[in-house]
This record gives sequence, structure tokens and C-alpha cells, in this order.
Amino acid sequence: MGIETASQYEQVQQWRADFPLLNQLVNGQPLVYLDNAATTQKPQVVIDRLQRYYALENANIHRGVHALSQRATEDYEEAREVVARFLGGVESRCCAFVRGATEGINLVAHSYLRPRLQKGDVILLTGMEHHANIVPWQLVAEEKGARIEVVPVTPEGELDLDALRQLLRAHPVKLLAFVHTSNSLGTINPAREIIAAAREAGVPVLLDAAQATPHQPLDVPALDPDFLVFSGHKTFGPTGIGVLYGKWQHLKEMPPYQGGGDMILKVSFEKTTFKEPPERFEAGTPHIAGVIGLATALEYFLGLDHAALLAHEQALRLRAEEGLREIDGLRLIGQARHKTSVVSFVVDDVHPHDIGTFLDQEGIAIRAGHHCTQPLMKHLGLPGTARASFCFYNTLEEADALVRGVRRIVKFFR
Repeated sequence: MGIETASQYEQVQQWRADFPLLNQLVNGQPLVYLDNAATTQKPQVVIDRLQRYYALENANIHRGVHALSQRATEDYEEAREVVARFLGGVESRCCAFVRGATEGINLVAHSYLRPRLQKGDVILLTGMEHHANIVPWQLVAEEKGARIEVVPVTPEGELDLDALRQLLRAHPVKLLAFVHTSNSLGTINPAREIIAAAREAGVPVLLDAAQATPHQPLDVPALDPDFLVFSGHKTFGPTGIGVLYGKWQHLKEMPPYQGGGDMILKVSFEKTTFKEPPERFEAGTPHIAGVIGLATALEYFLGLDHAALLAHEQALRLRAEEGLREIDGLRLIGQARHKTSVVSFVVDDVHPHDIGTFLDQEGIAIRAGHHCTQPLMKHLGLPGTARASFCFYNTLEEADALVRGVRRIVKFFR
């Protein structure tokens, strides 16, 4: 596994050339960036677009009658159309720009679920959720006297779907929120099957797609979630921007999350009325450059050969796993049947932070710790893991460098 043809090698080098950050030394060594689950790097086309906006186009939107404002407004709203295409052809009015997936989840928790939640109700989560898909629900549950129930995770790192169906039947579930792709284990959950089960039980669903969108555009109409969130910075765009998709029948009934700015229709001291979604949820001056940069990133990504991209990412994961398995005392964490390009592992008697620190001295950037999934780590009986997360611009040589680096660390500590 992992032997590539000359044309595949050339394809990866072409992808790689789009990302200038990768061409540098860190600690005197060529950078090997394997922390893509935390954030992805930005292609030159996105960097150029941001530079052009601030150098030539900077203006506020939806207010000015001058040319710059008109142009910025057009680009901002065109970006919404790009997002709608990226999500498989949803209505653009169902796509609100937020600061990231975390804010999108908070918005749904407070504007959709909070008014509908009563004492004794249940919010159903899974055992592999990121903190961002736990804490917002806890806040509204505590306020309303509701409670959280959790779908268990199997030893292989998959969701127990039988338990999920039982929980849907056994409790007054008001919403199911689950992660499409686990940032800690790499597990790709059967989102369509899970959403169908929730739909059969009459339970609305929020899908956290933050770790899915860097690897593939999503067919949201086919998946049919009630809500979906993703972050721009994990999908080759700027930080501080993300998207909340919601079905129109939900969005139009949801009150504003924040007040002020362009979300307002009319204001008096007696009463304020608000615009329709999605503007209703975009208070203040939005992250205009971020929105435009995100659209550029999504257009760039839509233009790639996704079949080749996914095949290469799988080859990277399998190459790394194959090499790491040969190291005595190393254990791979998460062996789901369907995985993205995430490799989590632990080594006997070596703390994950030591692995991350020593690899950094060789220019290899990974993540070490609980990955903002402390309940999952507790379930696994681990303080944390070392995590290498690959992207299509990584090379097989970089997967080999990871294995060699870990091998040297293990030898040093023994």
C-alpha cells in the first residue's frame, strides 16, 4: 500500500505547489504539516483574494450607495451562492455566515432548541463529540431542566447504532446532534443512516461537518439534516468564518441570536423588527473578507479531482498506519471500518506531548492531547493521544518521516 505512479506523484506536487506555507523550514528541517484536523493551510488563490479585497475593495456591505460598497455587497452575496453549491445545491437563503461551527451550534441551541425545550426532555449526543458539540447543549439543558443522553462508542471507535435507535425510542428526544467525522479517531459516521433513524422517530438533527468538509463536498439534500455547521479555516479558508445551514421552516421561526447592525428591518424605542433569515442571524458588520475568502477556498476545492484526492488521503493514512504498527508498544486508537485520514496513537511509557514535542524538533507538526474530546478520552481510558491528520497536499514521504520520527522517539525513551 502507498506505492504511487509517476502521474499520481505529479498530481500531489501540483496540489502542494498551491500552498506556499508548506515550502519552509521549521527548526531547521523541511516542514511536515500533519495537523490538518486542527486547521488546514490556505492555497495561494485564497491569500491573493484576501490581499485584493483589503488592498482594493474594502468597504462595508448592504448600506453604502458607492461603488466599493456595491461591489463588496455583490461579492458577499455571491459567496452565499458558492456555499449553497458546495453543500450540494441547497437554497442560499438557508446558509447563514457565522464565526465558525462552534457559533453555529450555539445559535441553534439558543434560537431553535431553547424555546422548545422543557423539563425532562432529552438532547441526544454521541460519545465522540467535540466539546463544541457538547457544551452549548449542556447550557440550555441546565437552564431548562433537560438532560443529555449519549450514544455509546464501540471498542473499534464506531457508534453503536442499535443503542442509538433504542435511545431515540426510549426518551423524549428533542434533538440529535452528532459529528459526521471524528476529529480524534477519524471515524466517518453513517450520517445518512443516522439521520434517517432520527427522521423516523420525528427527531430533528444537527450535523457537525467541521471535519468532513476539508475532504469532500457534502450532498446535504441527500443527507437531509435539519441543521449543518462547518468552519472555514478547516476547509482552506480564513479563520473566524463558518456556515450554519438550516431548513427554511426552522430558520424562519427562530428568533435572532444577537442584535444590531444589518439584521434589523426597523427600529423604534417601542419595538424592533428584524429581517428574514439569513440576515437575521448576521448581526453587526460581518467578516466580509472572511466570507469572500471562504468562497474562494470552496471554489478552489470544488475544482479538484475529489476521487483522486480521497484515494491519495487514504493511501497516506494506510502508509502511516502500516509503519506505526511495526513499532513495539505503539497502539493505534480508532479502527473504524470507514475512516478519514486521521491517525491517532499512543505509545507505552511515552506521553503524547513528548511525542509531539520531539517530532516538532524534526519539523513534523502533529497534535497531542485530548483534542477537545475529553469524554471520549475518558471512555477510552486515555489522557490523550498523538494525532497525525493528513490532507491531500501531504506526501507519502511525509508519512514515512512521521514513522521514522516516532521510531526514534521510542528508541530514545527506552
